[in-house]
Amino acid sequence: MGILSRTSYIIRSKINSVLNRAEDPTETLDYSYEQMRDQLQQVKRGIADLTTQKKRLEMQKRRLEENVDKHNDQARTAVQQGREDLARRALEKKKTKMNQIEDLERQISDLQNQQDKLVEQKNTLQSRIEEFRTKKETMKARHEAAKASSTVSEAMTATGEEFEDVGRAIERAEEKTEDMEARAAAMDELQESGAFDDVLSDKDDIDRELEQMETDSGVEAELETLKSEMGQGETESEPATDVEGDIDEEELEEAESAVEDMEAEVDDSEVEAELAELQDEENA
Repeated sequence: MGILSRTSYIIRSKINSVLNRAEDPTETLDYSYEQMRDQLQQVKRGIADLTTQKKRLEMQKRRLEENVDKHNDQARTAVQQGREDLARRALEKKKTKMNQIEDLERQISDLQNQQDKLVEQKNTLQSRIEEFRTKKETMKARHEAAKASSTVSEAMTATGEEFEDVGRAIERAEEKTEDMEARAAAMDELQESGAFDDVLSDKDDIDRELEQMETDSGVEAELETLKSEMGQGETESEPATDVEGDIDEEELEEAESAVEDMEAEVDDSEVEAELAELQDEENA
């Protein structure tokens, strides 16, 4: 195979591959059906033309037959008048016309045979066209069904490019959503643990401890108040009534004041000691 032959073969194969990819089976079937219908119309026009020619020959034959009858009458008339020469000439024309009639009859017979064949071919072609039309519609329906099934299968399996992109987008959205949910859960956990309170507040450990002590003392005072309201305070103070009767009220007040001063000094010293320990920890 020469270079030109190989080049031509490659070009034809490329063109054929492109045409196969671009070909739409439904359009091809419709085009083939229209081509067959055009052929049928051509056959019908051929039959009509042939029938027209045959009719013309038949009309010419009838005219010749009329002339034959006319020449036959002329010959009879000439014989009756004793004009054999005229009768001979009339019979000669009659013979010529009869020969022409025979030739026309052969032509008409040939045309009739051709017409019969064309009509038969037309009927066969028409039947094939109807059969092809049925197959065409069936094939088109099958092709559309297969196309729809393929599209649905790609959609269900996500094998198409567009559906692959959609699948990846869904995966990315799920990942981002999970990250946001995890972050929100972490924030809730930190909020419940009070970590944000320490960050947002400007109080140090000493302030918070003092506040806790104030809270505890307030709770204890409220507890004592409730107990006294419920009558528990009177029962606990009954043994002290006899002692208070023997001691002067002023002396009792001075003793209570001295006790409170001592408790205050103790509390202040404990607070100062705790402050000193905290400062030592910070300096360390």
